[in-house]
Parts: sequence; structure tokens; C-alpha cells
Amino acid sequence: MHSPRRIAHLDMDAFYASVELLRYPQLKGLPVVIGGGRRKEDEALAGQVLAEIAVDAFPKLKDYVGRGVITTATYAARQFGVGSAMGLMKAAKLCPQAILLPVDFEEIRRYSRQFKAIAQEIVPQMEDRGVDEIYLDFTEVPGGQREGGRVLARLIQKAVLDATGLTCSVGVAPNKLIAKMASEFNKPNGISIVGPDDLQTLVWPLSCRKINGIGPKAGEKLTALGIHTIGDLAAADPQWLVAHFGKATGAWMHASAHGRDDRPVVTESEPVSMSRETTFERDLHAVHDRAELGAVFTRLCEQVAADLQRKGYVGKTIGIKLRYDDFKAATRDHTIIHPTADAKTIRQAAGQCLKRAPLDKRLRLLGVRVGSLAKAGSEGNTASALIPSAQAAMYLEAQTGWLF
Repeated sequence: MHSPRRIAHLDMDAFYASVELLRYPQLKGLPVVIGGGRRKEDEALAGQVLAEIAVDAFPKLKDYVGRGVITTATYAARQFGVGSAMGLMKAAKLCPQAILLPVDFEEIRRYSRQFKAIAQEIVPQMEDRGVDEIYLDFTEVPGGQREGGRVLARLIQKAVLDATGLTCSVGVAPNKLIAKMASEFNKPNGISIVGPDDLQTLVWPLSCRKINGIGPKAGEKLTALGIHTIGDLAAADPQWLVAHFGKATGAWMHASAHGRDDRPVVTESEPVSMSRETTFERDLHAVHDRAELGAVFTRLCEQVAADLQRKGYVGKTIGIKLRYDDFKAATRDHTIIHPTADAKTIRQAAGQCLKRAPLDKRLRLLGVRVGSLAKAGSEGNTASALIPSAQAAMYLEAQTGWLF
């Protein structure tokens, strides 16, 4: 007889902010926002004993000017309506007294690797879902069925806290879909157990947006159609959903509302693409700010190339992403003959994409993406990982300049 499936979703609590609070314990309990790049105000704090810096010495959100966005915020800041992905200027109106700290990616990655290694020692079958969240398959792990998974979840929480000083929240359920929802039920430092019979009481009252995969647009459309909760969605006729959202999405929505999700915990997954993008502090114009844009464009291509080379991939589809000052976006792709991880080749192909994109409006974001990835060492990809393809070489001859 098979053990009932028990899948856990572990989500670190306000991860970026919590890592900073380890360095600055004097900020504990205060509204703190993490986001934007390092500024001269942050440099002024360097060289001091971090734990002894006076609270009044830290930069305040009310003084921020620029285009940065929030990466995360402490729970004390969230009470004011401040949250991830919100513009820092908008957040400053809601919580001007919040302390603003820059993101320290190196420190974040270090703690990310640490908590994942600890969890995987206890539960070997782990799926990495990003810097601060993972899925774990408790099903066949000793103790994984006790109290529906609560005993094992508690053990992992304690191990992570003891080693890092950080808290996490864990949801355990029959599948990944519900486990991810459950990890939000008792934040911070909570454990939520959802059994097969808890769907109607714990999941159906939730907003449809709580289903991972139903974004703002689909959420708005469901609301306009009178579907507000997951229970409403479960009660909707499947054919009606298909008529409004298409065959695949409609069927998926119906299955998700009924808590059906057969996806396994994938221990290793191949990336589909790699990308780098940046939001400018001020809107830039393709003509007037050509030199600045050119430098940023080159740097993004170099960063993507470095990411590909470090992880051992090459790609054939090069793309760009533009967001204009009216928040509308444009993307363009170009497929080259031979896969590459070479910065100049990526820059050339991305430049071709740029020539097909409207550049009459000012830009607030620029991104570069490489898709159709393959392992650099696979047959036919060895030489092209680090040298320009023949097609790209022809571009180099044919093109005398860049748009920027």
C-alpha cells in the first residue's frame, strides 16, 4: 500500500529583510524596506560596527528619489500596505518613516544555499524554486507522514533557525499547488497542514488569485464574471471556463480549484532561458541618451553571457525587452544558426532585435534574454559556446553601428 502523498512548500519569511536584520539587530520590529541599488547614503554606513549604528543614522524611505522597486519589506512595514514589487516612491507615501536598505545579493545567495542544504539533508527530494522557496517530498521520508507532515516540518524549521537565525513557513499538502497556498496561511514562522478533506474549509474560501498561476489579468476577468473565490471557481461549469479562457487554461483552472495537481517534485530542472534586465533611475531616450543606453545594453549582454558560461549553457534565441515611460512593453526575438554564450554574439543579435522595436518613446526598462538553451558540452555546441557564430560574424561585417 502506497503512503499518501505529502508535499511541502518551504518559504523563507521576508527573506531579504530578515538577512539584513541579522546584521542590524537594532532594526528588529521596525518598518524596513529592502530595494534599489547601493547609494552614497549606504556607503556612509560602511566601516562602522553594524550592530551599533544608531537607528536615526539609517536612510529613510521618505528621502528616496528614483525608479527602484521593493524587493521585500519587514512585517512591520507591510502593515502600512507596503509590499514586494511596489515602486519605492509610492511606498514612501504609505510609510515614509520606513528605513531603506539596498539589496546585498551576495549575502542573500549565501544564506539561500545554506538553508537549502540544511533542508535537503533532512529531505533529499528537493525542488529549488528560487532564492527563498523550495518544494520537498515528505512522502517516503521517515517521519514524513507523522501528524500529516507537521513533525518533519517542525524539525526542518528548527534546523534552519539554529543554523542561520532565520525563520521559514511551511505548508504540507497532497500536492505542490495546495502546499504553496498553505505556506502562506500562518506566516511568519508557521506550519500549515492541509489534508485531502480540508479543501472546502481551508482552500475554497480563498481568493482565486491565491492559485499560483492566476495573475492580475485573469483575476480581474474572473471577478468581472462573478467568480471571486476558489470555491466559486470550483462550482463553475468546466465548459463555461473553457469558453472564456480557452481549452488548456479553462481545464487547468477547473482542476486547480478542485485541488488536483500531479506535478512531481523535480530535483533538477533545465532552465528554459536566462535573462538580465534593469529599470532606469530616470527614463532614457534612444537618441539623447544613446551612450548611456549603449553601455547598459552591452553590460546586460555581458552579464547574460557570463551567466550562461558559468552554468554551462548556450542558446540560439536572443531577445530584448523594452518598457516605455507609459508602462507599455515590447519584446523582439532573433534566432541565430549556432547556439552561443559569447557576449559579442549576443550583443549583435540583440542589436538586430532592437532595430525592429519602436524607439520613439522614452525607456524605463531594458532587458536581454537568451532562450532555446542547450548544454554547452552537448554535440555540436562545443565550439560555439565561446566564439561568435558564422551568422553573427556576418553581422559584425555588415553592421557599422548600433542604435545605441
